Amino acid sequence: MEIKIGTEMRDEYKRLELAKGALKFVRDFMLVKPGENVVVNYDTYVDERVVRALAQAIYAIDGVPSIIYTPTGTGFYAESNPPAPLAAAVCAADVWIELAYAPIMHGAAYRQAVDVNGARYICATGMDTEMLINLVGKVDIDKVIELGEYFKARIEQAKEIHVTSKNGTDLHGVIGGRKVRHSGIKASIKGYPVMMPGQTSWCPIEESINGTLVFDGAVFPPEEIGASLHAPIYMEFKEGRLVKVYGDGPEAKTFKDWIDAFGDPNMYRLAHYSQGFNPGVTKVTGRIVEDERVFGCMEFGIGSQGVKVGGAHWNAASHTDGILLKPTIILDGDVLEEDGVYQDPTVRALCAELGVAGY
Repeated sequence: MEIKIGTEMRDEYKRLELAKGALKFVRDFMLVKPGENVVVNYDTYVDERVVRALAQAIYAIDGVPSIIYTPTGTGFYAESNPPAPLAAAVCAADVWIELAYAPIMHGAAYRQAVDVNGARYICATGMDTEMLINLVGKVDIDKVIELGEYFKARIEQAKEIHVTSKNGTDLHGVIGGRKVRHSGIKASIKGYPVMMPGQTSWCPIEESINGTLVFDGAVFPPEEIGASLHAPIYMEFKEGRLVKVYGDGPEAKTFKDWIDAFGDPNMYRLAHYSQGFNPGVTKVTGRIVEDERVFGCMEFGIGSQGVKVGGAHWNAASHTDGILLKPTIILDGDVLEEDGVYQDPTVRALCAELGVAGY
């Protein structure tokens, strides 16, 4: 049966699938234990069906849910001060699930809650029913994690990485012994922030990053672009810094103006490379946490570089993420992925086990 436009906004839309995804998320991924204090914060942009489903799942396994609802902020990943009750709540949490469209990650409350107090944290900004079902409910989490662990080991063995694409990406970097952060692992470690399943992140030695990078899938923020990327954004990097932005559509100017408006030199720094490999996501949706995990994509961050990435680390006025949909990844001359299709035999075997089409 074809679902008509608007039907997806009804409370009963995919109610059972949502309940299953919420239980898997809190029990099998965030590893919530009986008696733990779990803070879920969200804002006016977030799908409240997800909030209710998570609260019910937490309570069903004897966790203690505390739900905090705030207006949507004007900044994204900014060094802003959240409302005092929210800041106090997250600093008392054993587990913190951030759903807010304008998250407070990178701010002082985040650093106190996670880095100092050891909360098990996840940034699931803007999560709605579809995102929770796609990223968790309908995938084999353990097998996705196994794939990510292989990527982590393979990339850490390499000395150099060369990323290309048919639409013009030609970006070189020296990994230089840097570690890869597999952010999509289960939340088993105090103070170790995790992300949704299906992503690894790292940064080559910043001064070694040179060449052209093209965003052709989605960019967020600025919120004016999102998945509405009708023409690619081209960027030139020299020694890890953005020196030129151009493109045939208005998106390139919007993106450049957004970065320029901060007046912050650190907003021009390439903060991380990431791989996306969640088999539940096959196309961009405009939900950045989902878009970053489109199977076979690469995602690149510009602006603030978090400590956990393992690079030089710096704070910036904000942070943005952009998607390259069909990359070619070359490690020390060996092709790991070509035009969005993995070539490594071990990866291909794991993809087959995950049921990914074409493997």
